[in-house]
This record gives sequence, structure tokens and C-alpha cells, in this order.
Amino acid sequence: MDNRVKIENKDIEILVAEDSHTQAEYLKRILEKYKYKVTVTHNGEEALASIKKQKPDILISDVMMPELNGYELCQKIKENDNLSDIPVILLTTLSEPQDIIKGLECGADHFITKPFNEDFLLSHIQYILINKVLRKNSMADIGLEIYFAGQKHFLTSNRIQILDLLFSTYEAVVHKNNELEKTNSELKKSLDTIKTLKGLIPICANCKKIRNDEGYWQQLEVYIKAHSQAEFTHGLCPECEKKMFGKE
Repeated sequence: MDNRVKIENKDIEILVAEDSHTQAEYLKRILEKYKYKVTVTHNGEEALASIKKQKPDILISDVMMPELNGYELCQKIKENDNLSDIPVILLTTLSEPQDIIKGLECGADHFITKPFNEDFLLSHIQYILINKVLRKNSMADIGLEIYFAGQKHFLTSNRIQILDLLFSTYEAVVHKNNELEKTNSELKKSLDTIKTLKGLIPICANCKKIRNDEGYWQQLEVYIKAHSQAEFTHGLCPECEKKMFGKE
């Protein structure tokens, strides 16, 4: 028996709340490429009004927005019994540990860190849609008081929502760390191929030889070649050519 959950993208409506028109269009283009129905709004109040008219299957919201920010928008949705089952994905830089607490307090389901790639975004959407089907009638509300960063926080999120948000946060951090390691590796490779001359270099005022780190005197071109990626071609300047061959 095939136990896989089949979801038709063309039946899924996604609302995007993003004040950057460039970012909003980028999201819309990605989602529509995979046949999702997409509505774009540009602030929290506009998004909330749209949700009340037409309930989407998923909300993808930027955190930093005018009118209502992403956390406030999410909280208003989760406090409304008719809207609280809408999964909310928050787009964030995830730069502070308190971001996770804010996400839990407002009832967010997933974090996606900026900048994100297409596959990462789509995998999270699929995860939410599949688990939304699997988890029907399996939600249990809890209340939990925690002390974090010098403040008390009371979380009314259910256990599954907490796990989802923390798992997505962890995945986002791992993804970001892998990208950082890749960048660092490429940077190190680049630095390894670049040698620079710096500091005081002893040079003979007469023959122009340079004293190396071991105390030996070398021809200028030998020293530069050993300490950089430069290659030399040989010729004569006009003054030397005149001196050696008498040419004007």
C-alpha cells in the first residue's frame, strides 16, 4: 500500500507578505514556477485583510514590515480561532537568539533565513503541507513558562509547533553554516594562491639585489617571482639599448 501523502500544488494557495517588491516578486516567481497559487501583499495589515477575505493554505511573511511586522501578524492569526490553523513561515535573518523566542511566542510554524535558495524554501513548504495532513486531530495545547535572556516568557504553542519551529531553526543554522564553510574554503583557496610583498625590503643601492628572509642577496626578479605570482619577460629599455648598441 502506498502511504505517501499526495498534494497537488495547483490546489495550494500561498499568501506572501513582503514589503520589498523585489523580494516579493522573487518569491512569487519561484512559487508559480511550481504551480502554486500566489497572492502578494506588502505589509502586515494588507496581509491580514487578505487572509480574512480568502484563507490561504500557507502564509510566508517577512519579519520586518510596516503596519504590522511578521511577529505581530502571526500572533493575530494564531489568536483567531478561524485562522489559527494557517501555517506561518517567517522570513528572517535569525541574527539573535531572541528571534526564536519571538517566533514561539507568536505561534510561528517555521523560520527560513535570508538569503534562502529555491530548494530550501520548497522543501519547507512540502514539509508543512504533508504534516498538516498527517497531523489533523493530533494537536494538544500546552502552556509553558520559560526564563530566557533575563526575561520570563509564557509560551502557549503546542508541542508539535515548538518542535517544528526548533527543527526548522536548526536546519536553517546548519544550512547557513554549510554555506559559510563553503565560502571560507573558497576564500582560503584564493588566499593560498596570492602572495603579497609588504613591510621593509632591504635592497642594494648599487646592484639592486634584495636580501631575502634567510639573509641571502637575490636578483630583483628572482625575489619577486618567489614572493608573488608575477612572471617576467626580458627586453631593453630605450636608455640601455642606446648605451649598448648606440641606437637612437
